[in-house]
Amino acid sequence: MRIYENRRRLLAIGLGALAGFVDALGFLKLQGMFVSFMSGNSTRMAVGVATPVHGSLFAGALIATFVAGVMAGTATGAKAGRWRKQSVLALVLLMLTLAGFAETGLGGSVVSTLLMASAMGAANATFQRDGEVSVGVTYMTGTLVKFGQHLTIALSGGPSFAWMPYLLLWLGLMAGAMAGAMAFPIFGLHALWIAVAFSAMLLMMAVAFGPLPDLE
Repeated sequence: MRIYENRRRLLAIGLGALAGFVDALGFLKLQGMFVSFMSGNSTRMAVGVATPVHGSLFAGALIATFVAGVMAGTATGAKAGRWRKQSVLALVLLMLTLAGFAETGLGGSVVSTLLMASAMGAANATFQRDGEVSVGVTYMTGTLVKFGQHLTIALSGGPSFAWMPYLLLWLGLMAGAMAGAMAFPIFGLHALWIAVAFSAMLLMMAVAFGPLPDLE
């Protein structure tokens, strides 16, 4: 069981890095809106409805496509059974590839950013327990809460390193976001092809791991 748990954590950290990279690209392209952090977009949409702030309608579109991605990922994973993680990762790869083609072939950042949001929604269906998302790979608030809780327990004499997986997941997203922020000034949204390559690597890694049990 230990080896399965380590593989699952490695895959989660990789997905966190992918989410950070893609979200950084979207944030810089959209100048303050997100393709994975829907709490921020929800606030942006609400403020736009209440005040004359530009962009509230597009924030709503990002939220809608994110939810559609979650639905697509959940449905795909449910049909795949024990190979849920691999099938969801394949869907994420497909969506990011389409986003890359939309940006490269059509020059359409609107289409590409909406596809990016959909891919990030689908990514959250990778890890589930009892039909519910157990590891959110595109949002870190819950992860940081768990990190703080387990760190407090450790300082109080509990398990010494139960906080470590949550810290590593957050650091994975941070590393990916920093890489995306450095890539964007050079490549713009064409840096999506880096995300496509990394997503393909994660899929190959998951296939090599085989059907991981739901230890989440």
